[in-house]
Amino acid sequence: MLFTSGEFIFFLAITIFLYYILPKKWQWKFLLLSNCVFYYAAGAMGFLFIAATIISTYLLSIKIDKISSQEKEQIKNNKAVWTKEEKKSYKEKMKKKRGRYLITGILFNFGILAVLKYANFVIFNVNGIFFNDDNALQLIDFFVPLGISFYTFQIMGYLIDLYYGKYKAERNIFKLALFTSFFPQLIQGPISRFANLSKTLYEEHSLQWSNIRLGLERILWGYFKKVVIADRMLIGVKALIGAPEQYDGVFALIGMLFYAVELYADFTGGIDITIGIGQMMGINVMENFYRPFFSKNIAEYWRRWHISLGEWFKEYIFYPVSISGWMMKLTKKSKKIFGDRFGKKIPVYLATIITWFTTGLWHGAAWNFIVWGLGNCLVIVVSEELKPLYRKFHEKFPKLKPTWGYKVFEILRTFLIMSSLRMFDCYRDVGLTFKMFFSIFTDFRISDITGGELLNLGLTSGDYIILATGILLMFTISMLQRHAAIRTQISNKGFAFECAVFALLFISIIIFGAYGIGYDASQFIYNQF
Repeated sequence: MLFTSGEFIFFLAITIFLYYILPKKWQWKFLLLSNCVFYYAAGAMGFLFIAATIISTYLLSIKIDKISSQEKEQIKNNKAVWTKEEKKSYKEKMKKKRGRYLITGILFNFGILAVLKYANFVIFNVNGIFFNDDNALQLIDFFVPLGISFYTFQIMGYLIDLYYGKYKAERNIFKLALFTSFFPQLIQGPISRFANLSKTLYEEHSLQWSNIRLGLERILWGYFKKVVIADRMLIGVKALIGAPEQYDGVFALIGMLFYAVELYADFTGGIDITIGIGQMMGINVMENFYRPFFSKNIAEYWRRWHISLGEWFKEYIFYPVSISGWMMKLTKKSKKIFGDRFGKKIPVYLATIITWFTTGLWHGAAWNFIVWGLGNCLVIVVSEELKPLYRKFHEKFPKLKPTWGYKVFEILRTFLIMSSLRMFDCYRDVGLTFKMFFSIFTDFRISDITGGELLNLGLTSGDYIILATGILLMFTISMLQRHAAIRTQISNKGFAFECAVFALLFISIIIFGAYGIGYDASQFIYNQF
């Protein structure tokens, strides 16, 4: 059920209507039923996998919570008689006991994800190394449930937080099921934390027109970015990427920039719809973007782009790997061999490599995603190593850094680096990506686009005007939101102005949306993950 389909809009309208006319105590139960309907529409087989994840995590979480409670009780009862060493020994024993249940949950649930999404990737590479076409292992046609990467990461974050004692286990399995399967998030996130989403997910909500109004405005803005900008830009992207032998050089650069805009409009549009749906029901869904194209370096970019995913990898992979026992031993050995200054960096960069390798693999079971992840890692590590040179440069030219011109340079530099790395996502082939990237410098001829070739990509001059207007609008709104949320600013100008903006946005979607005879609404890009 596509977000952009009439079926989904009908489903959403019925869901919100019934959500508010039912007794409040039934709201979260009805929302769970709505999740089931939505998930069933995506494939009944998916129920088996998400149910296995929910049930296994519930049972393990109860076990972990029970051990934690037992530990606290024993420590309290023996506070006066235990020595410091005895208390420490007991806590270590209970930690290992909790850890066994945590590892069981991680292996089981990530095992499901690994088999369904990555088994064929492993088979393909094994065939390439060890077998020829005559005796190659057969690929397996797996069913991949909707949103499996998102809901697996979300519920495993819950289990890991529980292991560290950040909150008590949810004793109602159906509430845990609601947290795991909240339908707006299944398409492309965000990956919510239990402590944040549960605050409003299970509450009783009264109908508030301000929530309906603001939520609907956010949804419309998401649809505008998706069907007016992203789906229209996709036409040009497909044409450019689909014929690399014809469209290299300057066209590779244009394709790279087109894809950057398409991905941003598509992904943030979907998140806008998700947040807007949640707000209409009084449920707070975390923001997943914070003006990423205004970032001045790659590290800052990843604090602003797909925020929930970045926080997940930082919290549950980078930090645990960085402070693990084997990493501490490696740090000591590295300092002895290479000295303190360089030795202490090796473990940090190793943890960074592991994190970015996993991030690339999360995005897809293919080498282009792995290389993309490691490419981001390389840029971040090199930037970190070059910091002393940056410092010396700015000490020599102290008046340069605060200027708006230099800030614009940093923003453009970051945008171009990130867009270049995204070419691995565009072409889906590592060798071809490098070829097309270098063609920008070796075969760049501006004359290639002055003869009207851009009008042969399936986009008319009218389409380019709509895209330019839409991109300018996105940029303007991003600038305005530096001070306050744009919806708040619009609301402050009065009801009549707000209605006019609402109507203009709605009409723009109807008139300028990229659909019509023969149009096939594209799924959101991150749905594949």
